[in-house]
Amino acid sequence: MSVHAFFSANLLLAYTAYFVGTASPGPSNLAIMSVAANHGRKAALVFALGVSAALLAWSKLLVAIKLFGGVYLLWLAFKSGRTAWSPNAAATLKTTPGQRLSRFYARGAMLHLTNPKAILVWVSIVALSSNGSGASHGAVVPGCIAIGCMVFGGYALVFSTDGARRLYVRGRRAMEACLAVVFGLAGIRLLASNV
Repeated sequence: MSVHAFFSANLLLAYTAYFVGTASPGPSNLAIMSVAANHGRKAALVFALGVSAALLAWSKLLVAIKLFGGVYLLWLAFKSGRTAWSPNAAATLKTTPGQRLSRFYARGAMLHLTNPKAILVWVSIVALSSNGSGASHGAVVPGCIAIGCMVFGGYALVFSTDGARRLYVRGRRAMEACLAVVFGLAGIRLLASNV
């Protein structure tokens, strides 16, 4: 694959749209912030990597993702709502020794696979990058994965700092309630969509 394939006008437009789509607030970004604040930098970076890796599966699994994803997002809404009402804020800054990072990776991938915003952004990116050549389609995935790793990894790094974690503890209930609403609406929207 030539360097030109990674930098054609269509692909640069697609990469820009993907950057804006991934950097704008949505369920994945909010979840990365929550994981970073609750479990620290390493867990958040692995979670963000799972979010980025989910790009590979979208095109082939859209209907199954819709059904499973809607239910999964509703479960996340329930879990976030339950956390918002729990009185134990002190536990939010603890990291558990021996945390299974593979669980954070899987959670990140599952969340992004079921995120309606991410799916819509991805569909638009594929359309924007289309120029009739197979080279552009072969370049869009690695380019977007690199952008996704930078954006989501950046969120993980920023929101795992001590200052951001302290802010999270103060606003934990509001943040988790917001996550519950966002996940709930996204789940309902995904299940009701005509995909």
